[in-house]
Amino acid sequence: MAPLKTMNSKAAKRQRDGIPMPLWLQGAFESAQMFVISALIVAIPIAATWFTGGFAQKDGSVVARLAGQIWLLGHGVPLHLTVGGGPSSASVETGIFSLLPLGLLLVPFFLSWRAGRRLARASYTDQLWQPLLSAALVYAAAGMATAFVCSGTGISAPLLASTFIPVIPAGAGLIVGARLEAGSWSRLIGMSAADWIEKTSQDQRWAGSYVWTVLRSGFVALMSALALSALMLAINLMARWADIIAVYQALRPGGMGGAALTVSQLAYMPNLAIWTLAWAGGDGFHLGVGSTVSPLGTSVAPVPPIPILAALPTGTLTWGFAALAVPVIAGLLAGWWFIRAGENHFDEWLSLKVRFRWLSLTGSTIGLGAVTAVAAAGLAWVLFWLSQGSAGVGRLTEIGPDPFTAALWVGAEIGVGVMLGSLLGPWLEGERQGLSMLRRREDVAE
Repeated sequence: MAPLKTMNSKAAKRQRDGIPMPLWLQGAFESAQMFVISALIVAIPIAATWFTGGFAQKDGSVVARLAGQIWLLGHGVPLHLTVGGGPSSASVETGIFSLLPLGLLLVPFFLSWRAGRRLARASYTDQLWQPLLSAALVYAAAGMATAFVCSGTGISAPLLASTFIPVIPAGAGLIVGARLEAGSWSRLIGMSAADWIEKTSQDQRWAGSYVWTVLRSGFVALMSALALSALMLAINLMARWADIIAVYQALRPGGMGGAALTVSQLAYMPNLAIWTLAWAGGDGFHLGVGSTVSPLGTSVAPVPPIPILAALPTGTLTWGFAALAVPVIAGLLAGWWFIRAGENHFDEWLSLKVRFRWLSLTGSTIGLGAVTAVAAAGLAWVLFWLSQGSAGVGRLTEIGPDPFTAALWVGAEIGVGVMLGSLLGPWLEGERQGLSMLRRREDVAE
């Protein structure tokens, strides 16, 4: 069995000069390294704020527990809150803080990505399960220990969720990193997809390539829409920068406190980009029970004094409906990409079955738009579900978009754009090929 990827001379030299260890121990070491680095990324800003007096009347143990709780939250573990509003037990409120900071979630994912590549270089195909399993077990133990040590009377984390949920982003990063290092899934798991495809009929191959291209087209559409939404968010933040600074000045957090506040907002910046996509789709998002932020208008109760929330659109927006063009444009790009991929086998099959070309073209275009819309809506649902959550108690138990309705809006608009892009794609490709041929003729003439 060949290694997952041949090491170059420098990598081989580093391995010879390093301390030899069995694969399971190397996986455990990589996992422990991931835990320490991700914990330090959370703990250092909190410790710096505490040393400068940012946490009044709180000792070091409380701040250390807070760092562990934020580490768990950054891995997707919900925190149970207990807030006392008065002297009696009847005034005690309980809730769950489940608003996942997606920016912080990227930290363990990319750390495990790097670890997965290193483990893949050190393993053979039939041995890779050993370091991956030991890495997952060590990370699960770290999550359980963190929950056990850092749970308090006001904030606690469930042990079972803290054990298994952090393994999801870490395990995903390990698998993706190992896959990239291996170069193919067949070298990663020891099974060849080409051998399986050879056993299928030609019709099954065409159907499989069509479905796979549709899924990738839906991904292209969603990522394009998310990129355009992030651009809209950045422009809005720059336009409302004076209002954001005014909130900073009113809070007077100090230098270190302001830096910690900025870092915490950056951790939720991917959430805001996804909410902007839901806003551009037309459904909008919530900032508390009974509040709505949509292109047709904003209706929210007073929000916490968080600087970035000063950039929320206010009142009735005259041209807000123009944001609906964002998913349509993304779908148009995805439809063009689909035509360039050259896997429109459904259109080829339908043109053989239907005599009239205008009818077969209409049917294949509507079918392409529908299936791509379903694929994009499914991926959008995952993003919307990850970005929404609860801030614990009070009104802020509903924050973010409704995953189902927001995904329906975005998927439907992407489907319209895909149909337009698939119709314009052949014409655009023809223009591009015509220009290329003209340039070649000019070069030959010269």
